[in-house]
Amino acid sequence: MISNIRYWFLMLLVLLVYVAGMFVTLFENDSAQFATMAMRMVQENDFLTLFKGPEEYLDKPHMHYWLAALSFKVFGIHAWAYRIPAILATLLGAYSCFGLGKLLYNADTGRLAALIFMTAQTIVLSVIDVRTDAVLTGFAILAIWQLAIFVETKKLGPILLGAFGAGIAFSTKGQIALVVIGIPLLCHLAYTRKWKVLLNWQVLLALVIFALAIAPMLYAYYHQFDLHPEKIIRGRGERSGIFFIFWEQSFERMSGAGMGKNSSDYFFFFHTFLWVFLPWTIIAIAAIVSRLKTFWKLRFSYNPKYEFLTLGGIVLIFVLISFAQFKLPHYLNIVVPLFSVLTASYLHSLRKFSKRKPIKTLLGVQYFILGLVFVASALICFYVFKFHGLWNYLWKVALVLVAIYYSLKREDYYLRIISVSAISAIFLNAILNLHFYPSLLKYQAGSEMAKVVVENDIPVDKIYKISERYTWAMDFYNQRPLIISSLEDIRNKKDIWVYATDGELRELNDQGFDWDRQYTKDQFRITRLQAKFLEPATRKRVIGKMHLIHIY
Repeated sequence: MISNIRYWFLMLLVLLVYVAGMFVTLFENDSAQFATMAMRMVQENDFLTLFKGPEEYLDKPHMHYWLAALSFKVFGIHAWAYRIPAILATLLGAYSCFGLGKLLYNADTGRLAALIFMTAQTIVLSVIDVRTDAVLTGFAILAIWQLAIFVETKKLGPILLGAFGAGIAFSTKGQIALVVIGIPLLCHLAYTRKWKVLLNWQVLLALVIFALAIAPMLYAYYHQFDLHPEKIIRGRGERSGIFFIFWEQSFERMSGAGMGKNSSDYFFFFHTFLWVFLPWTIIAIAAIVSRLKTFWKLRFSYNPKYEFLTLGGIVLIFVLISFAQFKLPHYLNIVVPLFSVLTASYLHSLRKFSKRKPIKTLLGVQYFILGLVFVASALICFYVFKFHGLWNYLWKVALVLVAIYYSLKREDYYLRIISVSAISAIFLNAILNLHFYPSLLKYQAGSEMAKVVVENDIPVDKIYKISERYTWAMDFYNQRPLIISSLEDIRNKKDIWVYATDGELRELNDQGFDWDRQYTKDQFRITRLQAKFLEPATRKRVIGKMHLIHIY
């Protein structure tokens, strides 16, 4: 197995990448939106009511926003404070991967599973572009691990902790948490034939703990919606928050009725997985194929040398979410812990049984991925957004030397696979967090305009917008949502500021408004990159403008 020194060195580099990402400007839409919603809780001292701009928010439960609000209470309203709960939940997820890997296999598999989890691309991204999935993933895998311990040992502590983890996960994103936790455990029970464990009296106590864990969220939903059936939410009255979270939410997402449909591609998550689990994707696919062959040969009969929790959970969850009509790449985060444990066990088995040919092939694949990372990083640093400053060259050269050292070091192929893969993830995400994202976010007008507001002492309570268009980054970094108004409302106002698009600026001019100061920033939807934007020669063609004008 990899030495402690190297293991913790790689983990330290991963954590430094995470820390660097803490100070990146929040992305629009979701990160800035959720941070603004949590900020509003703190500023209004109302932790029971969720608002998305002027609209009451029913879609997701409260836990993510409560944790962010708690962080704001402790550390102040900052982007890095918003990310703290996500990072802590991710560390919890990594430790739970270690625990689950150790339980199902051995400590070496658990350690490797934690490293794989921490370096999977979607997990690194989830602590930068923070949504609800980081908290969901961390507590869901905690619940799976602890409940699996209970199945094996029938001890009281693990089932209570597992029930608590399930409650927090459910309070973060609803029914999907129970699906993600339940399917792998049902696969484990079915394979090990340990159904009798469900008849234990401790299960009833666990249900009580789960109920207590979700009670605050249910009360908040009841307070905001069930007590007020007159409210019109998404065009409907008589909305019950409790009924929604227990029944309607998942069906709305599966059918697209509530969120709308964005993909009917049943293979969306299959091809999305190719980048989501980088740099471990090919190894994970090999692990899936190998384990399927093994179970097929066994005719799925029980063998204590194998486990079906990870493979069964992955396959069934993949099939289930593939039928959803509303799909986003980060929905796969919930299965990354299972992939991490399965991938780690596969690598460990290759080493244990000295399967030199597949190990050598996988090492070649990982060298190829590292090469692609080098090429992509060079393009980012010297073409898309050019490097400036000696410090940028120093840390990049240091990482290149580390990558070369572990690539050329004469040692077991198994150790090289781990080191090269981890370094690939560390190198790429260091480039993204320290260079690419900061350069990219200069084209997010809201956060850039908020700097103008600070630099010019513009009163935030005098900034208006003349539509209900969301301005999350501007709202968060001003620490105050822009005032929604109309042309008629602002016509008789003096000494105010208006934040406007190109079209709104033309409309203001056509309506006879005069202004004496104007600030303009580039605007691009940075979470929807396209080739014309990344190409410097064509970037100006796809960039819009946002304006802040002073009407005197």
